[in-house]
Amino acid sequence: MTDEKTILVTGGAGFIGSFLCESLLEDGHIVICLDNFHTGSKKNIAHLLHRHKFEVVRHDVTTAIALEVDEIYNLACPASPIHYQFDPVKTVKTNVMGALNILELARHTKARVLQASTSEVYGDPAVHPQPETYQGNVNPIGPRACYDEGKRCAETLFFDYRRQFGLDLRVARIFNTYGPRMRADDGRVVSNFAVQALRGEPLTLYGSGLQTRSFCYVSDLVVGLKALMAAPVGTAGPINLGNPVEFTMVELAELVIELANSSSPLVYMPLPQDDPRQRKPDITQATERLGWRPTVPLREGLGHVIAYFDAELGRARPALRALDAAMPVPSGLVAGVGAGHHGKGSGNGADTGFERGRVR
Repeated sequence: MTDEKTILVTGGAGFIGSFLCESLLEDGHIVICLDNFHTGSKKNIAHLLHRHKFEVVRHDVTTAIALEVDEIYNLACPASPIHYQFDPVKTVKTNVMGALNILELARHTKARVLQASTSEVYGDPAVHPQPETYQGNVNPIGPRACYDEGKRCAETLFFDYRRQFGLDLRVARIFNTYGPRMRADDGRVVSNFAVQALRGEPLTLYGSGLQTRSFCYVSDLVVGLKALMAAPVGTAGPINLGNPVEFTMVELAELVIELANSSSPLVYMPLPQDDPRQRKPDITQATERLGWRPTVPLREGLGHVIAYFDAELGRARPALRALDAAMPVPSGLVAGVGAGHHGKGSGNGADTGFERGRVR
């Protein structure tokens, strides 16, 4: 049994945050989920509300907050281009002001704090795969800069607080992550392809479709985040967390069509500005310092995701239920809440399942 800690997860009702909250509860900790429910969903955490060690606080990290905590995972920020570009000024504020507020909380409580950074700090990389030593190729005035540069500035603040105040911190650079509870409207490639294939719509590819990404299943990422948090003092990072197996967008589209048993065609659209051509993590540091490597292959993870979205769309075709049932539940996911058993990850959700007084 792990010594009980009080752990704050900002953005805890989001796709990744909700799985992290769930895993930390399974470890026996007290978990405070903080979220403003702008892109997070109440339904992502509804199944946790009966747990006596789980608390939900409705709050925006751009405003300071006082809590007594031992550890903080700072995941608060819209992570998909559609959402972070909708209100770019708010995105910058969330990254920068949010980081400042969380760092001040950590400084006053002497909590260990982990910043969820991103592979977007590398921009459209000229080095492949991307090691943590690569300083990036980011357009500071482009449409993605509110997120890219916001996360880069947050990293700056974290390391300045470490140098100036001696904070015990960690920075994780998270590469493309996917899994159940993704929002159907988040504009990310896995959710886009899954929903389009299930609806029989054309799968939208941009540019040649030969740009690459590396996809990490959410349960693997949660294991990596926890390993980084638990690493010895001085393991500040930044450390890449992602799956180093690389796929082109065409390969991903064809696999989704196959798994969804879809006849959707492929259509090609112009490449968005500053869209990275290649994205693949060098995870040498994660492997050597944390003993971490992802274990869930893309085919297995996509099977769960497609079955999840099929249920979300109200279809739940028998063939996809069988596909989901045949896939092993990845380590890190709690039995009974795997794909096909969650609430929706889209929209702010309704208050269904929330007990009066459990959210403030």
